[in-house]
Amino acid sequence: MTEARADRAGADQQDRHATADPAEYPPHLLDGRLRALPGPVPDLRRIGISPDHWYPVATSRSVRRNRTFATSFAGERIALYRGRSGTAHALEDRCAHRQVPLSMGVVEGEILRCCYHAWAYRGDGRISQIPYLPKGCERPPRGVRSYPVREAYGLVFVFPGDPALAAEAPFPSLPEYHSATHRTMTFSRTVRCHYSFMHENLLDMNHQFLHRSVLGRIRPELLGYETGPRHVEARYLFVPAGGRKDRGAGLLSREGIGGQDTPDVITIRTEYPYQTLRDVPEGTDLPVFSLWAAYVPEDAEQRVNHAYGLLTIAKPSVPGALHLAWPLIRRFTERVFTQDRTAVEAEQRAWDEQGEDRNHEVFPLILDLRDVLRSNGVPLRPDQTSGCAPCGLAAPAHRAGVTDHAGSAQSADAVAEGAAGSE
Repeated sequence: MTEARADRAGADQQDRHATADPAEYPPHLLDGRLRALPGPVPDLRRIGISPDHWYPVATSRSVRRNRTFATSFAGERIALYRGRSGTAHALEDRCAHRQVPLSMGVVEGEILRCCYHAWAYRGDGRISQIPYLPKGCERPPRGVRSYPVREAYGLVFVFPGDPALAAEAPFPSLPEYHSATHRTMTFSRTVRCHYSFMHENLLDMNHQFLHRSVLGRIRPELLGYETGPRHVEARYLFVPAGGRKDRGAGLLSREGIGGQDTPDVITIRTEYPYQTLRDVPEGTDLPVFSLWAAYVPEDAEQRVNHAYGLLTIAKPSVPGALHLAWPLIRRFTERVFTQDRTAVEAEQRAWDEQGEDRNHEVFPLILDLRDVLRSNGVPLRPDQTSGCAPCGLAAPAHRAGVTDHAGSAQSADAVAEGAAGSE
């Protein structure tokens, strides 16, 4: 086993993990195999997500024409606004003059004007006007940072890293989103935990006991998995083992609209920094549903993330069946998400209380996932991971409540719920 550990980075890595049997790993290796290598292994919860990728930071419906929207990425406050043409722009959320948030400003055509002294900014962040500046005065500053923006799948994506890399950075490809044979359910929720807990939660399907009240008894069997420098992919066979199941669960997997209560093959893949899931009933080739998810850190310490999910469901042959089943499927998915959120937020609270990761992980699949997240992430500064933040870390104000333009305050979840039924 010492030789196998030394070969972790070798060409045989995928073959070595093709069938992941925990019995192959001695107990002293099950909790962090990297600890046998020279040097300390960084605490994954102190690793930040790499900014050099496209991340969703808002639903398209929340960024209304001629309006602003405040969001953030890993402690960087971002002001989104949509001009008269309908194009979305993303600027650093501060005026270069007095640092007042530009998200409090006014949209005029394609420019954003600060609410305080009316400094005007173009979509590229450059100052286009200072109304009261006399001729001959010192040149004003260049402006503020702008972010590359792409809009797709009902989401607004920004590239928070090196803008020179944006054009070549892979962008999520979801062809089924626009297909007439599918319908998509959108999720947008704040979760108070490090993004890595979210990856672990979805990839480790051995936690189905948590969902026994909505899925009944499920016996997940790991069929195998593979790893690479930027990905981990696992395949499970979900075998029903009795018990009461939520009606929406049956409808989602087609049991209630012409299907059979048969085992499903679930394929989950973390392709850094995104995650996907596909459900294919045993004996068939096409998935009945697929999920794409991104977990976007909000705060500088990255102990709060905003989870964006696109659940794409294949329409059955019975006309209108999916439309009728939609409310029940929505209720089921919300119940599952609520249970998962309870668990991962409890994990984060434990980390906050202990000031370090004391997990005793025994699943080789998750150990390899942690390696992928570590190696592709970026270390947080010591002052960002002091371990002294309160356990009940509050969401940023712009997520905890969103004020509409009629002046009424809505919770972030309520706003997300309004956008969640989009196709």
